[in-house]
Amino acid sequence: MNEINIISFDVPFPANYGGVIDVFYKIKYFHSKGIKIHLHCFEYGRGEQPELEKYCVSVNYYQRKKGLPSLLSLTPYIVKSRVSAQLKANLLKNNFPIFFEGLHTCFLLNDIAFKNRVKIFRSHNIEHHYYHNLAVAEKNITKRQYYQSEAKKLLHFEPIIKNATVSLVVSLTDLTYFKNKYPKSRFEFVPCFHAKEEVTVKLGKGNYVLYHGNLSVPENKNAVEFIIQQLFKALTIPLIIAGLNPPTDLIQLVKKYHHISLIANPNDQEMNELISNAQINLLYTNQATGLKLKLLNVLYNGRHCIVNSKMVEGTSLSELCSVEDDISELKKLIMTNFISEVSTQEIEKRKVALLRDYSNESSYQKIIETLQSF
Repeated sequence: MNEINIISFDVPFPANYGGVIDVFYKIKYFHSKGIKIHLHCFEYGRGEQPELEKYCVSVNYYQRKKGLPSLLSLTPYIVKSRVSAQLKANLLKNNFPIFFEGLHTCFLLNDIAFKNRVKIFRSHNIEHHYYHNLAVAEKNITKRQYYQSEAKKLLHFEPIIKNATVSLVVSLTDLTYFKNKYPKSRFEFVPCFHAKEEVTVKLGKGNYVLYHGNLSVPENKNAVEFIIQQLFKALTIPLIIAGLNPPTDLIQLVKKYHHISLIANPNDQEMNELISNAQINLLYTNQATGLKLKLLNVLYNGRHCIVNSKMVEGTSLSELCSVEDDISELKKLIMTNFISEVSTQEIEKRKVALLRDYSNESSYQKIIETLQSF
């Protein structure tokens, strides 16, 4: 495999949220291995990014068809709005394998024109579970109805992945789900690509606890509200909340507490410094979907990592974190870890586990071995 097509659901730079992190660092790593990449991405606000031309022999942009026609279709909105005749025409200009990044990009998977092509579906999570959980977390009625409708459409659309030559999933939980549901199809566990090549945990102690994430996403907003109201309301330890696009009501909630602060829209360097300088990185989720890339970033770059069980579900990372679901026990963990340094033994343990199972090299080798088997 010397040349490939990658269809990305969004412009994968800047690499500052979930799925685009996997896409961008996959592109970057494949390029470092001499793979020639033809990138096809849907643009809807991020603009064309010259940075991508450093790693791709061609970069093609397509506009999403947003609006009522796509919304009213029986096909999921995230798929229908990415249907593109020009994309199909461009893919037919070569015979290279095609990576479909996310169910969003899979409208061509069952197209007869691509019957004999090598087609790799990259699952970032179980989409209908993800949208169902968004609906549960959403307080706005209109948005909640949209998420509920999209979840049903995605459940109906999902079997299209049976047309893929192979599907690559990001968590062991997702692997079990897909293998049980589609026993005749091939699935492989390949963790996400990411920015870190080595474990760089600072020695010494920090003076704050950090929670970070995309704060405009209901799941993360609810996590912050839980952390403040159930944990830090009763603590005096400094807490920093950092992330993209915090909503107004979250900003107002933070202002009520003198020991809690909010950093909105930090750049990559600022976020990495916040993670590495924190005494504790606290991660909490109510969704056990996909692989939480921020967890990998924290384990590569941060000191103590405290999580709830859903954050590590479907991974082998629980041995590298303090895992707790009980509120009173979480408070105790925070207070204990806030005054203790990370040991060199713990850092070495991370290096062994992460570089073995969650490095870009190991993910790359899994993909190459899979493709060579065809």
